Amino acid sequence: MSNTLCNINDLNDPDSRGFTLNAKRKERRVFIVKKDAQVFAYENKCPHAGINLEWQDNQFLDTEEQRIQCSVHGALFEIQSGQCVSGPCNGESLTSIKTEIDSAGNIILLD
Repeated sequence: MSNTLCNINDLNDPDSRGFTLNAKRKERRVFIVKKDAQVFAYENKCPHAGINLEWQDNQFLDTEEQRIQCSVHGALFEIQSGQCVSGPCNGESLTSIKTEIDSAGNIILLD
């Protein structure tokens, strides 16, 4: 399965954006983060509570835009690895998703 999420130029650097995908009657929530001209994609699910991470639409980053932050418990995750470095799920990780950027700059979800 592959889905085109958006164009890389639609995102600032750093920036984040969430998506709800529907496939075979099953909803899947994912998000991407653009940081230092790279794109990282994860399942939108906190490993501690199983809830969505964002506090507002497309707001996955902390106020310094250096880490991904869970809106409920304040857990902080490294953007590049998804590893939790602070909070109730310390040591756990977000579920990463493979992506590629095509020749037109579109971010394609591969998983």
